[in-house]
Amino acid sequence: MDEMDNKTKTIFMWIGSMAIFLSIFFMFIMPLMKPWWAEQTGKSEFSRADQNRKITVLEATAKKEASIQLAQAEVERAKGVAEANRIIGESLKGNEDYLRYLWIVDVAGKDIDKTIVYVPTETNIPILEAGRLSGTKNKVV
Repeated sequence: MDEMDNKTKTIFMWIGSMAIFLSIFFMFIMPLMKPWWAEQTGKSEFSRADQNRKITVLEATAKKEASIQLAQAEVERAKGVAEANRIIGESLKGNEDYLRYLWIVDVAGKDIDKTIVYVPTETNIPILEAGRLSGTKNKVV
């Protein structure tokens, strides 16, 4: 039994020592650690804010570079369209008959019931057939 009492005493001594140590820790050491802990928390918050700022700046820079590239691509596309228009315009100069043909084919190619196509004369004045239009539902193009 003495052996059991010794083990019990040892356990109670350890428990008592731990209780005294924890009391001293919470009474004296913990208050001393609070400023250090707050400083470490502040450093962590500052580091996080700095990292977020850097990320925001990098995202804005990427958006700016992307918009510059898109604008340059749009300029190049417009140059291509302008060149194509110039080539088409030069090829159509002096080809009034061909343009008139394209216009007729475009209009005639549309499947519209009872369509009357008026072709302009040399003076660009269409020949009107007013008698044919009266009382009908013909569509003039």
